[in-house]
Amino acid sequence: MILDNREPIVKNENKGRKYIKRMIVSGLLSLILIAVIIYTLPLTVLSVDSLIEYAIIDALVIFLFILLVRYFGILIFAYLNINKYTFKSVNGYFPFVSIIVPVYNEEKVVADSVKSLLDLNYSNYEIIIVNDGSTDKTKEVAEQLVGYQKGRYADIKISLIDKPNGGKAKALNAGISYSKADIVLCMDGDSQLSPDSVRLAVRHFANPEIGAVAGNVKVMNRGKFFTDLQALEYIEGLNMARSAQSFVNLVNIIPGPIGLFRKTAIETAGYYSSDTFAEDADLTLKILASGWKIYYEPNSISYTEAPDKLQQLMKQRYRWTRGILQSIRKHKKLLLNPTINFGDTFILWSMVYEALIWPTMNIVANLFFIIAAFVYGFTSLLFFWWAGLALLDLVTALYSVAVEKEELRLVWYAIVYRMFFILVIDICKAMSTIEEFLGIRMSWGKLERVGLLKT
Repeated sequence: MILDNREPIVKNENKGRKYIKRMIVSGLLSLILIAVIIYTLPLTVLSVDSLIEYAIIDALVIFLFILLVRYFGILIFAYLNINKYTFKSVNGYFPFVSIIVPVYNEEKVVADSVKSLLDLNYSNYEIIIVNDGSTDKTKEVAEQLVGYQKGRYADIKISLIDKPNGGKAKALNAGISYSKADIVLCMDGDSQLSPDSVRLAVRHFANPEIGAVAGNVKVMNRGKFFTDLQALEYIEGLNMARSAQSFVNLVNIIPGPIGLFRKTAIETAGYYSSDTFAEDADLTLKILASGWKIYYEPNSISYTEAPDKLQQLMKQRYRWTRGILQSIRKHKKLLLNPTINFGDTFILWSMVYEALIWPTMNIVANLFFIIAAFVYGFTSLLFFWWAGLALLDLVTALYSVAVEKEELRLVWYAIVYRMFFILVIDICKAMSTIEEFLGIRMSWGKLERVGLLKT
């Protein structure tokens, strides 16, 4: 294959003028708000102290109301989706599947990842490894796997595409273009799939309206504080939300570690793009905009290696946040015009809420209530506020763990989940948003693998 890594030429913008424009707009909005406060404050009947106390109470009630609506809305739709979930098999439907494995400097894990694919409870598939210009021994390790390898039911063909470095999106596009299958499965080079992952996911493509199926991502390298918290986050914060979205077949992000696509849906959407740092979110939005439905299969599982250090975790979430914001901005036309695709508009607004509004509310609410408590003597209420939120998280975690038959010990991490872990993540999101708003350049970044994934 002859692969071209060139990107379409984009007209250069005057970034300095764009930044100045943003600063002027933000400054004007701030001045307007300050003017409103200065004008209305003398007209109030209450004293300043009483006004602040009432504002604290109102803010607390509003925050808790939004939090409860968000939580129980997701819980109800997730429950409805699980309630209608069925293992009903589709007799005689076993389409040929190409599994695309993009790798870049994955010499420690690529062999285990590919060998795990030979144990899939499915017979009609092939494996395509795409080496994206690795600088370590990834290519040499992958070459040892090329050919027909013994699978669970039949010999499985393993191919290798070696290309210059161009990023994950181009690596996936190379594998998809090479594939002759109707269904393609895209995964990460460090991930491992459960034996039934393909069999349980492909059956949904018997419905011609389904363009893609999102899998269930789980953290493999558990046993440390941050990895256990991420294990709970994936179960409660990500998979439960996908289950709720799947009730209306509008999953907003197909995860990189496991996503199955109808090849015609990818071709209709225009393949993966390299102009965002969240190519998965971008492609998902394009597929939804093309009129396809996306389903979530909870038993199609991919195990992945999560960051075990805070600095690595922050780098990962920094990239995720900026990539999602870039994807939202790229599809901003759908935000304001629901007549194009109402489902996509709804999903985009939910992404705006999760990426921009909710992190800001969470940070401001925590700071506001803590400062107000110490200044106005509400310290005794802080414990009850924290206990109420912790109880809500414990109930949600217990439900999520029970649904996925996960480790019960993860539930107890819910005690510090919101007041520590989520708060740290939201601060990272806020900083990422500011830098994306200012247009500060960023690099892709890559998690250093330690090779913990074993078959």
